[in-house]
Amino acid sequence: MRGVIVDSAIYRDGRRTDGPADLSDALDQARATGDAFLWVGLHEPSEAEFAHVASEFALHPLAVEDALKAHQRPKLEVYDDSLFVVLKPIVYEPESDRVSSGELMVFMGDSFVVTVRHGEGAPLAEVRRRLEADREVLKHGPTAVLYAVSDAIVDHYLDVAGELQVDLEELEADVFAPSGGNPANTAERIYTAKRQVLEFRRASGPLAGPVARLTAGSVPFVNERSQPFFRDVNDHLLRSNEQVEGLDRLLSDVLSAHLAQMGVRQNDDMRKISAWAAMAAVPTMVAGIYGMNFDHMPELRWEGSYPVVIVVMAGIVAGLYRVFKRRGWM
Repeated sequence: MRGVIVDSAIYRDGRRTDGPADLSDALDQARATGDAFLWVGLHEPSEAEFAHVASEFALHPLAVEDALKAHQRPKLEVYDDSLFVVLKPIVYEPESDRVSSGELMVFMGDSFVVTVRHGEGAPLAEVRRRLEADREVLKHGPTAVLYAVSDAIVDHYLDVAGELQVDLEELEADVFAPSGGNPANTAERIYTAKRQVLEFRRASGPLAGPVARLTAGSVPFVNERSQPFFRDVNDHLLRSNEQVEGLDRLLSDVLSAHLAQMGVRQNDDMRKISAWAAMAAVPTMVAGIYGMNFDHMPELRWEGSYPVVIVVMAGIVAGLYRVFKRRGWM
């Protein structure tokens, strides 16, 4: 279990204290005084490893199954002996301009908090350090941990939304550039950006319901005085959801504009091809007529026929060129 347990500590009166290494003894010590709680952080435990934790804290089997399998939607479940919350932290990878998501499960009960993290995103070491530095918040018990974790994840949503906004602005500049860039590459970039936004929405969208319940209060195992804190989280979540919705709409508009530009360019190309074909048709027609092997044709044996025909064809082609040029076809 040492490799799975990232950190474990007892907190009393907003301060971290040393406790027994055994989880059962540590939980009993936290419950003995009534003003302390145990926070255990796990990273990708196996079924056998988590079975020990689940038995020590009497976690519900359904919640344990969700925590082991991962790939869950953000949600909040209330069981008899614990509260189960699923959060999805997201990470922006600047090297590839991609968004990846992990999962974070939070179990809350009588004097304990258990966090289970899947993936490399949103490590909780920094969250724990910040929380330990703020005794007034930490005094709220296990609820303070749930608030600090959810606040850190939602705040990072705003950072990722800002990165995606920068990528969208660069994409817009390429789409509306005079050269137009590589159409195939631009379309691929737009669809890739929409996939990143979709990954973002899968993490932030479903979280609105659980945060709204925490904001409304009356959720078991959650301190009633924590509503102002969760209202702040809810405000930030609403902002991030509005941003991601706006990004999705803008990407759809950029895609529509790109497709319209491709259609216009194709029409321009067809007009140019048609203009050149029309100019080539005149000398082809004349040459075809005079290439027929008939003995009795007008001006066939006149010495000036050839230069006259050449001049006429050149004049007609020049006239067509001026007409097409004036209409913007050339």
